[in-house]
Amino acid sequence: MPEIAVIAAHPDDEVIGLGVQLKNFHDVVVVHVTDGAPRDMHDALRYGFALRLDYARARREESLAALALAGIPADRCRRIGIIDQEASFELAELSRVLAGVLRELGVNAVFTHPYEGGHPDHDATAFAVHAARQLIERDGGTAPTLMEFTSYHLRDGQMRVYEFLPHGEESVLTVELSRAEQAQKCRMIDCFATQRETLRQFPTRLERFRTAPAYDFTEPPHRGPLYYENFPWGVTGECWRRMARGALDQLQIGSMACL
Repeated sequence: MPEIAVIAAHPDDEVIGLGVQLKNFHDVVVVHVTDGAPRDMHDALRYGFALRLDYARARREESLAALALAGIPADRCRRIGIIDQEASFELAELSRVLAGVLRELGVNAVFTHPYEGGHPDHDATAFAVHAARQLIERDGGTAPTLMEFTSYHLRDGQMRVYEFLPHGEESVLTVELSRAEQAQKCRMIDCFATQRETLRQFPTRLERFRTAPAYDFTEPPHRGPLYYENFPWGVTGECWRRMARGALDQLQIGSMACL
């Protein structure tokens, strides 16, 4: 039985946030919430894919190659299969699915995204993992410890990577990577040929983690515009929070801020 689950929104998020640590984990399963291929086909056509599903397949193969470098075989890499940029529209069902996955795996800890307004799929994944833990506990089960890896967000008008938004007294663990570890992470990142331009924004000298704080997903993660509101990704912060409130009602759980 695996000890750790990593639940990431897209194929590559786990490598950005946890790349070197993945090899250090004793026993891990990686779960991708989306297939990494948006419906609008902009990215797919840019990389020469005429069909969205072919692009999704390429994203999957890139991820498997990167994870293989960390010693994680394909049978430890699961997919939920939601279309990229659309996880926000399935918050309640995604929460139920992930609760089932965590019950099945019986892991001691789970790593996922923080709630930061960087990408709606990141925030949807964070919501669903937090909600899944509540569903498990409500049914009398023992939920795994919840940890976060860094994603990205908007701060002072700039995209910030490898930083967490401040949240209460949560302490952050920063791991400075050795030259050998940086080289290892670069090899993993190089597996993502279709994401090469995007991943250049992420340096390889450190990785950061923290225990996940209790979020109120019905409130903005920070003041001002959210990073994803600069892009046509199908949802605004106000719309996302409205869907989060609806999902909480469907699941019959609280705002989660009091956890």
